[in-house]
Amino acid sequence: MTTRTVLLAGVLVLGACFGEVLMAAGGPSWERITAHAAWQPRDSCGEVVFKDTMWLLGGWFTSDGIGPRDVWSSTDGKTWSLVAPEAGWIHGDLSTSLVHDGKMWLMGGWYAGRKAIASASNEVWSSTDGAHWHRATAHAGWCPRLGAGGVVFRGKMWILGGAERYFDGQKRHLLNDVWCSADGARWTQVTAKAPWPGRAYHGAIVYDDKMWVFGGGNYRPEYLGYNDVWCSSDGVHWTQVTEHTPWSHRIWFSSVVYRDRMWVLGGWSDHPSKNWNDVWYTSNGKDWKRLATKTVWSARHEQSAYVFRDALWIVGGNPWPLVNDVWRISIPASWFKDE
Repeated sequence: MTTRTVLLAGVLVLGACFGEVLMAAGGPSWERITAHAAWQPRDSCGEVVFKDTMWLLGGWFTSDGIGPRDVWSSTDGKTWSLVAPEAGWIHGDLSTSLVHDGKMWLMGGWYAGRKAIASASNEVWSSTDGAHWHRATAHAGWCPRLGAGGVVFRGKMWILGGAERYFDGQKRHLLNDVWCSADGARWTQVTAKAPWPGRAYHGAIVYDDKMWVFGGGNYRPEYLGYNDVWCSSDGVHWTQVTEHTPWSHRIWFSSVVYRDRMWVLGGWSDHPSKNWNDVWYTSNGKDWKRLATKTVWSARHEQSAYVFRDALWIVGGNPWPLVNDVWRISIPASWFKDE
């Protein structure tokens, strides 16, 4: 069994078998587009929407083996095409993926393989077609890391925090630095220490002309979980919007902007070990509401999330065992009219 299996076995079978029934019939709900996509079940992928297509990049199969380096694309969530069986990058687990300057970008990440050669990365790669990847730099200005937050803000790519180590990462390996770049090769350190505690596996998005950081923490050997919310208009000066949200502290969740709101979906917490399939949204970062639906995907972490063709998508992830299902929900803008 892998480390993740030990943590989750016996806990998530119920989540996979029994979906929450929270909303009366007739409201927006999740629809399963396919139970088994063409790619092998996985989690911790890079994911972007690029050229009106959903893209899935790399990911994680097992802690004891080398992760996937394949690239897949889909325009409907049901049919997926293998674009590249083996991309140029190798750190495809818990990387940071963005779209900027007419390209897909993948940077940082973790390479497992044998423990003696496990490593984090500060390489930066880009592609215009998913098949051919160009390395913009082998060593960005920021130190090698995984689980970093990444956003595109005011014409630049931004890296926010992350962890230098994975299973053996101590609190001192958690980062709260902020970097930006217009071309992926030359990076500027905006601040060495933001006021939010160092963290990885957190949410990072752009909303209301600000960058936002929330949740996240550390995995092993010491679990840390946050449910705070911070925002900044320049990467240097940060405001703590709330110290504790109504959603539980967690890592490995998804965060997106959809219907002019920020969203948190799923994830994992320790003490006790628990996967989540709750869905929360906010228009200001402080006041959060839970989206109640009749059907929902099984509790999981490190799933891929997309906002694509006027809908919110959840793809793959780890309820243990790993899955390759695809879910979609479309919420009319009018549904929020009474808020």
